[in-house]
Amino acid sequence: MKVLVIGSGGREHAIIKKLTESRKITKIYAAPGNGGIADKAICIDIKASDIKAMTDFSVKESIDFVVVTPDDPLVLGMVDKLTKQNIPCFGPSKAAAQIEGSKVFSKNLMQKYKIPTAAYKSFDNVKDARKFVDTASYPLWIKTDGLALGKGAIQAKDSASALEILEQLMVKKAFGESGNSVVIEEHMSGHEVTVLAFCDGKTVRPMLSSMDYKRAKDGDLGLNTGGMGAISPNPYYTDTIAAQCMEEIFLPSIRAMESEGCPFKGCIYFGLMLSPNGPKVVEYNCRFGDPETQVLMPMLDTDLFEIMLAINAGELADIDIKWKQGASACIVIASGGYPEFYETGRHIFGLDKIKDTKVYHAGTKQNDGFITSGGRVLNVVATGLNLKTALETAYKEVSLISFEGAYYRSDIGRRVIDLID
Repeated sequence: MKVLVIGSGGREHAIIKKLTESRKITKIYAAPGNGGIADKAICIDIKASDIKAMTDFSVKESIDFVVVTPDDPLVLGMVDKLTKQNIPCFGPSKAAAQIEGSKVFSKNLMQKYKIPTAAYKSFDNVKDARKFVDTASYPLWIKTDGLALGKGAIQAKDSASALEILEQLMVKKAFGESGNSVVIEEHMSGHEVTVLAFCDGKTVRPMLSSMDYKRAKDGDLGLNTGGMGAISPNPYYTDTIAAQCMEEIFLPSIRAMESEGCPFKGCIYFGLMLSPNGPKVVEYNCRFGDPETQVLMPMLDTDLFEIMLAINAGELADIDIKWKQGASACIVIASGGYPEFYETGRHIFGLDKIKDTKVYHAGTKQNDGFITSGGRVLNVVATGLNLKTALETAYKEVSLISFEGAYYRSDIGRRVIDLID
């Protein structure tokens, strides 16, 4: 079968590498792909959110199956368009993708179906929002209703900062129409956990848990990023908590989507807070996480494509999904200055020395070797019998890779080694 994977980051590289293990796939295309992906797939220069061009290409090339991974094309309805052309897809419909595409939708869904989450208020009028923050308790979070490149959730420590955030989001439109409405919610304390899950609209199969690191610098300092690393499994996510999440969050969420007439098929991302009052939902995403996918794919011991086909057919309950024992660690190597201004076109050295890890390319191009083309450049992922071994291997090989301005966090997983082992 000919498969098209839409996207261009480390997440897509990890998925494509996993798909190459399937005997059912004869050719893989990636649109638009990147320098590293080009070694595993035929890269097509089509923007990930260009639904018409992607559909036209799929029809012309007789693509048998499309994997839609980024949030933008999912929220815009790419799966719906491809399905109308009788092209099977992995990913939710436009209606189901609202679970990420609209914070107001997802919060109202949780409230209606009594799924535990932070207390909140939503506003589409800045005057009403201003009145609310004048008397609110702090800290609190202000979130754009729509997608905002992962930067639409901002913490306000007092009313002055809340008013400034509202000004930026709702008046100055820092994230465009995504800020037409906002959700203002209470701050939750506890340990954060990410659980991705396969779902075919009725059956939900959680993957291994993970812990990601969003801040740019060691000690969770610096600006928020798309993710500077991850470990799996998350040591705070016990079997008891997993069972509780299944009964109180995972199954109710999937049943709620079905009841609302928009059954979810694909990969659903549960961002959780293990609060003193039990696990609660921080956010849903309608797709694989990044870099959570990179840390999970090497642990998957079942044909990923078989899982995707089963989901499309509504037969996930018939698949036995197996995971490897041990732990996994991902270290992201980024361009100097990321997540703010950074330069690209830097030659990357040392990739030929890598032997014991998987390297997923996030922002690279091929030009007399590999050069940088993005903020997050490479994901170095190692597995081991325990987290300590996985981290030692990952950091050993990270040290072999270099390019001008390269940086990475040196504390990924360090504080929880004892907990997980």
